[in-house]
Amino acid sequence: MEQLYNYLPRELVTFVLVTLFSLLIGLSQRRISLKREGETTLFGTDRTFTFIGILGYLLYILDPMDMRLFMGGGAILGLLLGLNYYVKQSQFHVFGVTTIIIALITYCIAPIVATQPSWFYVMVIVTVLLLTELKHTFTEFAQRMKNDEMITLAKFLAISGIILPMLPNKNLIPDINLTPYSIWLATVVVSGISYLSYLLKRYVFHESGILVSGIVGGLYSSTATISVLARKSRKASEQETNDYVAAMLLAISMMFLRFMILILIFSKEIFLSIYPYLLIMAIVAALVAWFIHSKQRRSSEMTTDVEEDDSSNPLEFKVALIFAVLFVIFTVLTHYTLIYAGTEGLNLLSFVSGFSDITPFILNLLQNTGSVAALVITACSMQAIISNILVNMCYALFFVGKGSKLRPWILGGFGTVVAINLVLLLFFYF
Repeated sequence: MEQLYNYLPRELVTFVLVTLFSLLIGLSQRRISLKREGETTLFGTDRTFTFIGILGYLLYILDPMDMRLFMGGGAILGLLLGLNYYVKQSQFHVFGVTTIIIALITYCIAPIVATQPSWFYVMVIVTVLLLTELKHTFTEFAQRMKNDEMITLAKFLAISGIILPMLPNKNLIPDINLTPYSIWLATVVVSGISYLSYLLKRYVFHESGILVSGIVGGLYSSTATISVLARKSRKASEQETNDYVAAMLLAISMMFLRFMILILIFSKEIFLSIYPYLLIMAIVAALVAWFIHSKQRRSSEMTTDVEEDDSSNPLEFKVALIFAVLFVIFTVLTHYTLIYAGTEGLNLLSFVSGFSDITPFILNLLQNTGSVAALVITACSMQAIISNILVNMCYALFFVGKGSKLRPWILGGFGTVVAINLVLLLFFYF
């Protein structure tokens, strides 16, 4: 945008931009006013807001140094807006001040355009337009929120923005790379990804189908998602049964992507060596899920059920505490395993970790890259994931029940993913 000043007078470009932005804001107000029964209480719409922007520009360029005229005009505009608000609330019992705030922002567009870079004032205009247009969306969102949802958000901001910076970064145990900061950092990162998935599942894909539930749930927790889907499959119709297995495999596919994100955050070196493997396996799991889904018999009467809210909030204190405890346990186990059993013992530990949450084990390896070779970390991470997939398969078989028709599909689908995992692991070693 600044390049236009090389070809056209600065005053002309600024005037056109101020007029255009003010008109856009005014048109947005006009669109909102058309939804109302009448415009009796409105301060103005398209032309009024355009003139407010032009007025701000004229008063600004007449005294750009001291800005006395601009501040005086703003005071008069504020007085008029105050009188308008008084009439609205006394005679029509309308108490909203959004239009007043937007009018004042429009008045300030001129000095913003004249003094700030283009990305900044475009960002301001886009934000105003979005917040104006999304009023009803915010209303619906607020109506669907749980009573304690804002408390949950405050918890996340507290643990990430207040508690984390205050923690010391000194070892708790001599010779073991374990600090309060590293423990809490891992907890914050994992909780953040899980919390984002929780919000998507609850507010964006609340009425999603089975497959979407597997995709979103895989970012949150593949084990929890597979267990829930397996239990629900018992009551599923014959036309939907295969979709439950496909959704479980999609959760596995998203688990690979989730670990890609976590590894990238904590160690770019490990990420560069392991991401091809994780990406291939995510694609393989998705393809197997698609194959099983394609074998599903379709019915024109199939409907999309509203998903029940089965997942616990990822920011519950007990969830964070369990993760932190597991992180400490695996840190200590990894340290002494390397001392007394070497890399062979660490390989065994990676398979054993699959019986619990493997995220603390992998993150512990990533934060100890100085004492463990990158090749060993990559191999152990792959082995832990294979072990965890086998455990998830056992969960799925257990929860679907002994007589379920899904057991062959679960064995075939999960078995294919595990087999290709093992082939890639062997290729990685040799």
